[in-house]
Amino acid sequence: MDSRQKLTGMTVFNSMLKLGVNIDHVATLRQARRGYYPDPILAAQICEKAGADSIVCHLREDRRHIQDNDVMQLRKIVRTRLNLEMSLNPEIIKITGHIKPDIATIVPERRQEITTEGGLDVIKYFTKIKNTVSFLQDKHIAVSLFIAPVKEQIDQAKKSGATIIELHTGAYADARTTLANARELKKILIATQYAKQIGLTVSAGHGLNYENTSVIAQISDIQELNIGHSIISESIYIGLESAVKKMLNLMKIKK
Repeated sequence: MDSRQKLTGMTVFNSMLKLGVNIDHVATLRQARRGYYPDPILAAQICEKAGADSIVCHLREDRRHIQDNDVMQLRKIVRTRLNLEMSLNPEIIKITGHIKPDIATIVPERRQEITTEGGLDVIKYFTKIKNTVSFLQDKHIAVSLFIAPVKEQIDQAKKSGATIIELHTGAYADARTTLANARELKKILIATQYAKQIGLTVSAGHGLNYENTSVIAQISDIQELNIGHSIISESIYIGLESAVKKMLNLMKIKK
C-alpha cells in the first residue's frame, strides 16, 4: 500500500486535525514484571510536551495494562484532555463516572482478545448504550462510541445521544491489496461525511501507523486520530517525544 496516495475530491491538508496518544502499552511493559516502570503517567506528560492533543487509555476489565490508580493519577496531571476507553461493564461505568475523564469512549471488549477486534454493535446493545451515555453525560463527560464505518451503526450512535463517534480503522490498516485498501478507505470517507451531516463529531483510530496514517489524515472532516501502539513502538528506537512529533509532522504536512 502506498501511503502517499490521495483521494479525488478530498482536502489534502487537515490543519485542524488533532492527535490523541494512547499510552496503554507503556503500562503493558510495566505489567510484564508487575513493577513501577515504565510509568504511564510520565509518558503522558512527555506526550503532551511533544504536542499531543489528548491522552488516551483503556481501563480493561482484566486490568492487563492500565490500572485504576493510573487513571486517577492521569486525571490529576493531564493538561489537554483525558480520553478513557471503557466497556459496558457496570464496575467500569461506575469508575468512569467517579473519575470524570473529559471523554469516555465506549468500546467492545472480550476477555480473550489481544486488542479491540471490531466496532461496538450499537444496534444490538442500543438500550444499554443509551443508558450509559445518559449516565455519563449527566456527569458532564462527553461520550464517544467506537464503531465500524457503517451507516446503520452511525444512525444508532446518533439516536443514543452520543455526540462523538470514533471510526474503527482496523480493516483499512489490515488491507493487504490496493483494491482492498481503496475499498476500506472509501467506507471511512463516506461514513465520516455522513456522520458530520447528521451532527456528529468524528474521530478515527485502530491500527494506524507511520505508513498508513497520512491518507486518513487527508479526510478533512475527521477531527482527531487516536494512535497508540505504533507510537509507543517507535519510541523504543527514537524516544517518546520524538515519536509523537514524528506522527504529528506526518499528519500535518501538506501532500
